[in-house]
Amino acid sequence: MTVAFDVHVVFDCADPDRLARFWMEALGGYDFPFGIPEGFASWDEWADANNMPVDQRNAGRTLVDQERDRPDIFFLQVPEGKAVKNRVHLDIKVAPGLDGDDRRTKIEAEAERLIALGATVAIRHEEDGFHLVMQDPEGNEFCLA
Repeated sequence: MTVAFDVHVVFDCADPDRLARFWMEALGGYDFPFGIPEGFASWDEWADANNMPVDQRNAGRTLVDQERDRPDIFFLQVPEGKAVKNRVHLDIKVAPGLDGDDRRTKIEAEAERLIALGATVAIRHEEDGFHLVMQDPEGNEFCLA
């Protein structure tokens, strides 16, 4: 018997809202699953009305794909910072089907867009097909290929 499971991607982080907003822009097509509840001008107003303590308001965020069928992404606040290299990372394929200079140009352009959002380039791999190892605003590695 074969069992198929849903898969969700989970990031432990210091600031779930900031990291969720970075990845929402980085990946495109993702958004928060629902908007501000009717009758409220902001989530903080809703939280105040529901007596939610301020220190619990950024405990987590969820992103769902609004355009395709990619996994949900969760961002959970943890007290400790990232200390070592990720054991799992995302590969973002920004240049499928491209080779040589066209591929490099597409990857470099996407890297510049992500740098403007708060990412950094960690490693440039020139051998075995050009790709970049980057870090999101909290230092989590991901690849652009």
